[in-house]
Amino acid sequence: MLRRLQLSLLACSALSVAALAVQASAQEAASGETATVLPRVAIKGERVTAPKGSATDTPLATETTARELADKQITNLEDLGRVAEPGVNVNKTTGSVNIRGLEGNRVLSTIDGIPVPYFNDPTRSATGGVDTFSFSSLSAVDVMRGADSSRAGAGALGGVIAYRTLEPEDLIGEGRDWGALAKTTYDSSDRSWEGSAAIAKRIENTSILFQGSYRKGHERKTAGDVGGYSTTRTEANPSDYDQHNLLFKLRQQLEGGHTIGLTAERYRKDRDTDMKTSQSTTGNYRPGDYIGHKDNERDRVSLDYKFESESDDSLFDNAWASLYFMRTRTADGYTGYRTTSVIGPIGRVNDNEERTFGLIGAAQREAEIGGFNNRFTFGFDLATSTIEQYSSGYDNCGPKPSSGSYTGALAACNNLHTNQADTPKVDSQRIGLYVDDEIALGGSGVRLTPGVRFDWVKHDPKMTDAFASNASNPSLPDGFEDAGLSPKLRLAYDVAPQAELFAQWSMAFRAPTAGELYSSFGAPGTYLRLGNADLESETSNGVEVGANLGDEAFGGRVNLFYNRYRNFIDVRSLSAAEATAMGYSLASYPQGGITQYRNIARAEIYGVELSAHRTFDNGIRFGGGLVASLGKNLDNDKYLKSVAPVKAVASIGYDTEHWGVGLDFTAVAASRNQNDVDISTVAGQTSYFRTPGYGLTDLVAWWEPEQVKGLRINAGIYNLFDKKYYDYTTVRDNAASQARAFYSEPGRSFKISLTQRF
Repeated sequence: MLRRLQLSLLACSALSVAALAVQASAQEAASGETATVLPRVAIKGERVTAPKGSATDTPLATETTARELADKQITNLEDLGRVAEPGVNVNKTTGSVNIRGLEGNRVLSTIDGIPVPYFNDPTRSATGGVDTFSFSSLSAVDVMRGADSSRAGAGALGGVIAYRTLEPEDLIGEGRDWGALAKTTYDSSDRSWEGSAAIAKRIENTSILFQGSYRKGHERKTAGDVGGYSTTRTEANPSDYDQHNLLFKLRQQLEGGHTIGLTAERYRKDRDTDMKTSQSTTGNYRPGDYIGHKDNERDRVSLDYKFESESDDSLFDNAWASLYFMRTRTADGYTGYRTTSVIGPIGRVNDNEERTFGLIGAAQREAEIGGFNNRFTFGFDLATSTIEQYSSGYDNCGPKPSSGSYTGALAACNNLHTNQADTPKVDSQRIGLYVDDEIALGGSGVRLTPGVRFDWVKHDPKMTDAFASNASNPSLPDGFEDAGLSPKLRLAYDVAPQAELFAQWSMAFRAPTAGELYSSFGAPGTYLRLGNADLESETSNGVEVGANLGDEAFGGRVNLFYNRYRNFIDVRSLSAAEATAMGYSLASYPQGGITQYRNIARAEIYGVELSAHRTFDNGIRFGGGLVASLGKNLDNDKYLKSVAPVKAVASIGYDTEHWGVGLDFTAVAASRNQNDVDISTVAGQTSYFRTPGYGLTDLVAWWEPEQVKGLRINAGIYNLFDKKYYDYTTVRDNAASQARAFYSEPGRSFKISLTQRF
């Protein structure tokens, strides 16, 4: 830790010297009579709506507005990455966001600036937690790509996806004191229906908003047409889900530009699935005897503050902060009846919960120093949380023998470890502090932004009765504490009106999670899955160059990036010698050996992102984009399988005052050969699903009838030509035991929504 701090301090010192040197030379140039002055202009991509000083308040981020969410009928994360944000992928198997080849805890998700935890239970494959949002409650989604933790903090090695919920002003039109909307959507891909409504009212300086939605649906279809049971099935397993959310906001404007408020959220999603792929007419689980359950919950209460200065005498020009409590929970389990191995009922629920109290915010101040305009940004992220995991269940095994293991018909009971915690209760604290300074170098159009963030993380495991009941008889591991500095330096140059060139160097930091450090699952005679309390924190070093061009009518973006990572955390099987060094005998775990989290010394990811758009006065519009990345494990020179294949998107449309129509095209390349990919080996088993390339066409349209004020109808036909295809990010780890078509994406589907504004 001290070595990393020393290196980071040297880097920060270099940033300061560079900033002073450039500032001094620019000052000399500004004093000359022949200096060329280019005016500062607003360019495509500059943040005007994201909270000032937040992680996505940067020209490196992109925004999908409420109007774009509606026009593209984006109702979930998969829809967002289809065309609107082609560099964003979703791993539906793990419920995580993938940006630039990184996912899970390496991509930070926030709601109104507040970090949302991603659960990754390493022992029972229970994951998720960052998809606990209803898109009907959102006003915009921001995406920041790249290894930049200078503002975002720990966990932003891949980037940030920031959700912003509705504010009263989003509904209350100009000259009015109230507003409302009602919306209903049907999606044939999972036969789901959603109804949502929101209403806002302003009384003098007080505003209030209520929003709620309910969605009910079924399984997401595949392109397969084989029903039945077991491994030959290609149709999706039958499933039913219910989803609802509630959002309440109260805002009070005070004199002097101050606004205080209260926000309360509640989200629930419950899914039950008939696991026909795990059933057979003669097997252990017969038809109808194995039902999977998945529940997601999130609650948030926050006291919010916002400030926009109305005087030059203010300490800050603007500021925002939230004092919050957030509770996030996932529950994964099943109920069933076994017919052969251990006859009788069985049930399991694996529960993961995190409760966090925190204070997060930022402030900005502009000041002239040495003849140059400086915009300072200060931010903080302070939080304390409690993380708990517990597996509960029942079966027909009966008491375990006083010595030895279960035998005969009950031998399978040796593998069923439940009514225990696989990870101790962990109390965690984090402190994040950051500062940066955007320096406008006179009238040259050049802006230099040095910045740095300090992160401190501490995990304190606690012994509980549940962890003491763990079948692997673990001892309480040592606590974890680490700190890191994440500096950055950004240089931007307005070469012409609506044309900005930029280059940025930045570092990022992620401490290991409680599960990666402390998990323990298994028992002698079966297998053992271990965390590693000696893990090092992951760090990254990245460079990005590019350009932001044009405006909303005609423009584009170019990004070239290279990121180098150290101490990647991954799972690896232990050799006999490694097991012996830890005090274990590999022979005592014959079913699956011993696996443990270990650090990978070096890895790299690099690539290019391109986008362009053009809208003509006659209503015709064009757009397109390309995302291409490569990643390698530099220890073995193999490609990282988490990096998605090349993807290109294009769109053409025509819009009038009252209606519009468009075509969206998506092309994705085939994934790499298995021999070229770094495939993790766990207990001697490897899995890799090589996906073929594909092309998709979507037809979308909208209509606002003149006869009904405020009514808008959106409709779309997706995968118009009924192409069978596979989402690489989701299926890359699926084994070959199941028929491949079971993992395919939906064929031709349609979606229609009606929105009425009042």
